[in-house]
Amino acid sequence: MEEHIMKKNITILATIAMATIAVSCAKTEIRDNRGEGALTLAVDIDRAKSALSQDDLLARANVKIYKGDYTGMVRNYKYAQAPEVIYLPADSYRVDVEAGELANETPAPASWEQKSYKGSAKFNITAGATQSVQVAANVVNAITKVTFDQSIADNFRDGYNFTIGVDAGDASKQLIYTAQKSGSEGYFLLPDIDPELSWSFSGTLDKDGSTVTNSGKFTNIEKGKLYKLTPKYTIKEGDLSFELLVDRDVEIFSDIVIFDPVSTGLLKSSAMEIWAGHATVHANVDEEEYSKPELIKFAYSADGITWITVDSNRSGEGSYDAVLTGLIGSTEYTYKLVIDGQDIGTPMKLTTDAATQLPNSNFEVTSNCESSKYISFYDTSSSDPTCKSKFWDSGSSASTSVGASGAICYSSTDVPAGIGSTKSALLQSKYVVIKFAAGNLFTGEFAGLVGTSGGKVNFGRPFTGRPTGVRFWYKYNSGKIDYAQDGAPAKKGDWDECNVKVALGTWSSKKYGGSTSCPVQVNTTDKSTFWDYPNLPETIAYKEFAKPANEAATEWTQVTLNLDYTNLTATPTHIIVSCAASRYGDYFTGYSDSQFYIDKFELLYE
Repeated sequence: MEEHIMKKNITILATIAMATIAVSCAKTEIRDNRGEGALTLAVDIDRAKSALSQDDLLARANVKIYKGDYTGMVRNYKYAQAPEVIYLPADSYRVDVEAGELANETPAPASWEQKSYKGSAKFNITAGATQSVQVAANVVNAITKVTFDQSIADNFRDGYNFTIGVDAGDASKQLIYTAQKSGSEGYFLLPDIDPELSWSFSGTLDKDGSTVTNSGKFTNIEKGKLYKLTPKYTIKEGDLSFELLVDRDVEIFSDIVIFDPVSTGLLKSSAMEIWAGHATVHANVDEEEYSKPELIKFAYSADGITWITVDSNRSGEGSYDAVLTGLIGSTEYTYKLVIDGQDIGTPMKLTTDAATQLPNSNFEVTSNCESSKYISFYDTSSSDPTCKSKFWDSGSSASTSVGASGAICYSSTDVPAGIGSTKSALLQSKYVVIKFAAGNLFTGEFAGLVGTSGGKVNFGRPFTGRPTGVRFWYKYNSGKIDYAQDGAPAKKGDWDECNVKVALGTWSSKKYGGSTSCPVQVNTTDKSTFWDYPNLPETIAYKEFAKPANEAATEWTQVTLNLDYTNLTATPTHIIVSCAASRYGDYFTGYSDSQFYIDKFELLYE
């Protein structure tokens, strides 16, 4: 999913005064017999994607004014230090604007943090007249986004890297992509002559410790273009080789700095502000012209006929936004700015994210396709293609090694009334031969036994949606813990608890030990793998539900949980849903007859 950067609106107004106007800044006066004009400069940068704050970006922007015949510079300001009125002789001029990294005294030729913007416009000052100037300052960087293919992590030891820059011999003009930087954007200032990017890769193979290197160049690099690079390691015809996949088919970036004499109008929302069920929209408003914030509103429609109007929020001087709610996933909406009942400017469109649900989340599809000893929640012969392969798994494959009576996850016909369900999932805790086993159901795969001491589970399934919450029905029959392990968070005599965990993130199997599709491994014999999901750096959103047996519902009850997002600028790659009849089952602790029913597990997009 591409991230589209918002346009920034900067307003330049030129107001011309006669030469007889009295001025206080004698240092900036230029007088001649052609008459004199005054340029009033007002600049507003909104929502810049920058390591600098909006105020810093504005304060550091360079504004340079040249004679139109290129005979020399007549004014040079940092915007924050520019006088309110700039007096110029009637003549022709050119204004240059530099923002971002380029506005620094010594711009970095390679940067992870800050883009550079530049734009120019010609204008004439005529004594006694008013002139407005518009400058579009576009991104002048070449932008790279290097994302390592999974084949790199699978075949190379930690420490592999991909170096790219405008000069292969100058480290100050290069950026080094590591596994931690994979997927990040890098910004380069290109030379005017023969612009190119040089790259090199180096890594040590897991298999035999040998070093693999490769290098090359991309020529005819263009400013303002995003170059997607995917290093990939392959084996062809018995020989090891290295491939670099380059996606050159990208549009010029839409993030530009607009110096616009008419600032009132909509601004484009970033991709991450558009969800399946809501979206944040923005507008700039000339508050001298429209002085009553309560009259500034937004309206939106899916069909162009029925419009919903919402109040705006003033987020800064001249900056307004609103959250459009009640949206439907995968739907195009038109929205517009409305001031005092009048449509202002040009409407814009947005398309909401897909409101994706998890396969077989009502647990209706079951089979014995893995074993006659236990139920699987998929069926290779299902008419629903999303239910033909495993998405949900349980520990029954391990607990039934002693026989079908050891199953800890079942399909039940006990269902909530009135929701159209015929089956639910029943998670049953029990003591199996020599160990306590908690009834469980989760997105992922059971990864095998660890002798007779425990087992390994790979959690997570590929998923890129951004739900705002979850809802499910549950019923819980339980009691006090009768099996407990030393060091467990609960002890014998405590009430057992049912538990549901939901997490979205970008975890990798290289770091967390699972598989590509189920990247987070828990080994019940190794407490260091009992991951604290909310505090993992790759976790984007999380919520946990737990109910002790003395408070739990013995009749079907619906639960709604709002997910807590800690990262609003990342798209998840996987989802983890983990349900347990005994919360501390990883510690072999719980009540040996806990029964946790769960049905109609829904992702909410609000």
